[in-house]
Amino acid sequence: MSEAPTHYRSLLESGQWFSHLPPALREALLGKARLLQLEPGQRLFRRGDPPCGLYAVLEGMMRVGAVGRDGKEALLTLVEPPYWFGEISLFDGQPRTHDAYAEGATRLLQVPQAALLALLAAEPGYWRDFALLMSQKLRLTFIALEQVSLLPAAQRLAQRLLMMAEGYGETGPRQVLHLAQEQLALMLGLSRQTTNQILKDLQVRGALHLTYGEIEIVDLETLRQAAGLD
Repeated sequence: MSEAPTHYRSLLESGQWFSHLPPALREALLGKARLLQLEPGQRLFRRGDPPCGLYAVLEGMMRVGAVGRDGKEALLTLVEPPYWFGEISLFDGQPRTHDAYAEGATRLLQVPQAALLALLAAEPGYWRDFALLMSQKLRLTFIALEQVSLLPAAQRLAQRLLMMAEGYGETGPRQVLHLAQEQLALMLGLSRQTTNQILKDLQVRGALHLTYGEIEIVDLETLRQAAGLD
């Protein structure tokens, strides 16, 4: 990672997963990594592509989802700095499960698949560290599935905003979410009209403030009440 500015190391260490890795593993990942620059809308990989390694977002944002035969999009998540992604194919060696595109100009760190497998063959104990990365994603997936099954739309939306404001447990709290209403609607499987109405209601209640492409969390307590957590 000698070509990368020093501040990227600090950025990565601000994330819970990377910061808690054994120091030797952190150094090994950075030593085997390379920088990638993606243009807005450029594809990193698509569903069915072979495994290509592990990635960390350094700048910008990645859009991970899929498009059905009817053209309808399912947006799984928006990956922001300093999140790592792509670990599923490391475990099973199977093709990619979703499409990944740059949402605006994006810079990534890539640790190639072959380098990762060689590292893990030499140090099998590191598998647990990568399992922790995947288990965190599984927890969030189970929570999202439960919300879809049990919660009304307004409560589900408020809980998702809370999770994002809390950095999904990976980073510290954030007040401003760089998130368009259409993106939020796709992530929750709601219509844009329904999403817009719920957000406007939350704004009237003083929980948040809406601007173009952003949602500012104004009152976490009010948002928690809307989410049914108080």
